[in-house]
Amino acid sequence: MESARIHQAMSSLSPPTMPQAQARKKPVVGRFAPSPSGPLHAGSLIAAIGSYLSARSQSGLWLLRMEDVDGDRVRPGAADTILRQLETLGLDWDGPICWQSQRHDYYQQALDHLIKEGDAYPCACTRQEIRQHGGNYPGTCRHGLAAGRTARSWRLRVPEQFPVWKDRFHGLQNTPPEQGDPVLLRADNYFAYLLACVVDDGAQGVSEVIRGGDLRTFTGVQRYLQSLLHLPRTEYGHLPLLCNADGSKLSKSSQSPAWTGSPGQGWETTLGLLGWDTPAELHGASAEQWRNWALAEARGKTPFWHPPATSVTLPL
Repeated sequence: MESARIHQAMSSLSPPTMPQAQARKKPVVGRFAPSPSGPLHAGSLIAAIGSYLSARSQSGLWLLRMEDVDGDRVRPGAADTILRQLETLGLDWDGPICWQSQRHDYYQQALDHLIKEGDAYPCACTRQEIRQHGGNYPGTCRHGLAAGRTARSWRLRVPEQFPVWKDRFHGLQNTPPEQGDPVLLRADNYFAYLLACVVDDGAQGVSEVIRGGDLRTFTGVQRYLQSLLHLPRTEYGHLPLLCNADGSKLSKSSQSPAWTGSPGQGWETTLGLLGWDTPAELHGASAEQWRNWALAEARGKTPFWHPPATSVTLPL
């Protein structure tokens, strides 16, 4: 009964309905989930365009989620900027936008379920204490809090090894827990990305996650959490990680510059980074022209592209 209640709660956010004939085929449901901590950068475009092409080329849905669960990282106006950027790129999404900041009750219900089943436990450790172990959580509170210690966070109890899984682009993957038992509810009372992402993917009926390669090592624990919450398994495919010339990853946290080029140029550059042979005659074309060309190409290929590498360098 408890697992049924959790599943029902998480199903309260459902993707838009498809025509009946398509619904019987269980259409692909993809998504793009930016964090409104700043405008999209060139690396974000890879995830946005890659996930869009995958879903749309299969006549599927493409959903938009704002991962604003961490209020300290949200920047005023960033969400509106991201929406305008997506619109100028011709990336249209289905249904209402999912705002994680409005879904705390669902994350709490999922956490309560994990606690009841013994899959989550309280932790009293501080960041400074964990840094003394090289940033890897040693399981200090796994078997109970030490005398005189008070819980600061909740952690997921994970096995030493996760089942092997298959990445759409990179084949079989073995992604063991990198830093020990991950946090589900932080000391500042914000739910962690891990829990919020898995709950929302389940609630929205997401069937495929096409995203940046920096999250590939994180997939094993997400799949494990899906199983604990009795959620359907999602297919994952990880696109090349975009790096600067010095090899550093482009990210908002590292203050990477916002994407400022023309929409058409954004498409042309991104497709090139994804390994596509782009036609010279489309150079200087609009975003809509590039989008329509890419969709026509994608629909005629299975799979429609294979990224050239796990990482690519941003052209100068």
